[in-house]
Amino acid sequence: MKVSLFDYELPENLIAKFPVEPRDSAKLLVLNRKTGEIEHKIFRDIKNYLKPGDVLVINNTKVIPARLLGKFPTGGKVEIFLTRQIEKDIWEAIGKPGRRLKPGKKVIFDDELSCEILKIEDEGKRIIKFHSPKSTLEKIYEIGHVPLPPYIEREDTEEDKEEYQTVFAKEEGAVAAPTAGLHFTEELLKQLREKGIIIKEITLHVGLGTFRPVKVDEVEDHKMHYESFKIPEDTAKEIEKAKSEGRRVIAVGTTVVRTLESGFEKGGKVKILEGSTNLFIYPGYNFKVVDAIITNFHLPKSTLLMLVCAFAGREKVLNAYKEAVKHGYRFYSYGDAMFIY
Repeated sequence: MKVSLFDYELPENLIAKFPVEPRDSAKLLVLNRKTGEIEHKIFRDIKNYLKPGDVLVINNTKVIPARLLGKFPTGGKVEIFLTRQIEKDIWEAIGKPGRRLKPGKKVIFDDELSCEILKIEDEGKRIIKFHSPKSTLEKIYEIGHVPLPPYIEREDTEEDKEEYQTVFAKEEGAVAAPTAGLHFTEELLKQLREKGIIIKEITLHVGLGTFRPVKVDEVEDHKMHYESFKIPEDTAKEIEKAKSEGRRVIAVGTTVVRTLESGFEKGGKVKILEGSTNLFIYPGYNFKVVDAIITNFHLPKSTLLMLVCAFAGREKVLNAYKEAVKHGYRFYSYGDAMFIY
C-alpha cells in the first residue's frame, strides 16, 4: 500500500500554533463511519454522543519538559532531547550537534546539572547519565523546555507547561501530549460521569515515534518505535465487562487505541496489562476492542492518519479532512477534534 494514498492538501494558516480557551470550545467534527455522514459541533457537545454505560478510556501520561539546552565545557551549544527514562539518572536521548556527542563527552546545563554520554545506539540515540546534587527530575522540570512539535514553529512559553498537558495528566514520562485529551475540562469530565459515562485510565508514554516521519514508499515497510504502556486492572475488568455486555469502548486518542488493541484479544479478553508496543495500525487491521475514537486532525502521510483511516475507511476520513479544511478547522496538536463512531 502506497504511503502517498494518505496525503492531503492543508493550508499553512490552519496549523494551530496555540490552543483555544476554554479547552472544550474547540470545534468537533463528528463522522459516522458506516454512512460517512458528517456533523459540525463544538467539543463540549461530545456528551450528546456518549451514552450511559459507555467506557471512555483516557491516557493519563504526563509530558516532561524533555528539551534541555546546554553547552560543552569547551564552549559550543548543545541540545539534548530526552526520549525515555531507563533508570533513575540514566536516560535515552537524541541530541545535536550529533557528531560531537560521542561517548565520554560531558554536557553542562547549569551549575547543578550536567550529563555524560555513555554510548551511542541505533538511529542516533544516546544513552546519557545525569549528575546533580538535586533530584534529576526536579532539575529537568526547573530548566527544561516543553517539547512542542516542530510544525508549531515557535519557542515554548511558560503557559505551554500547563496548556500542553491534559487535565488528567499524572504519570510522568511522555515527550508529547496525547493531544485528543487536551480538549477535556474538569467540568466536562464531571458532566460525563453524571450522565453515567464510565471513565477509565491507561498510561502510554508518547515517545519519539510521534515526531518520526514515514520515510518509505510502502506503508508495510515502516517500523514503529516501541512505547511503554500500562493498563490498570480495574480498567481491564471494566472493558472486559463492557465488551461482554455489548457496551461501547471509546478511545480518547490514538495512543489509547494502540494500548487497548495491544493489551486485549479478540472479544475484549485481557492479554497483557503492562508491556511495550510497536503496533502499527493501518487499513486492513481488524479492531478487537475499540468501538469509537476521539482524535485530532493528523499530519499527511503519518502513522496516526493511517490508524484513523483503518478505523473509518480512507475515503471517508480524507473526505472528512476536506470538509474540515473547508470549514476552517484547526489542525494538529493544538487543533480541533474529531469523533468517529
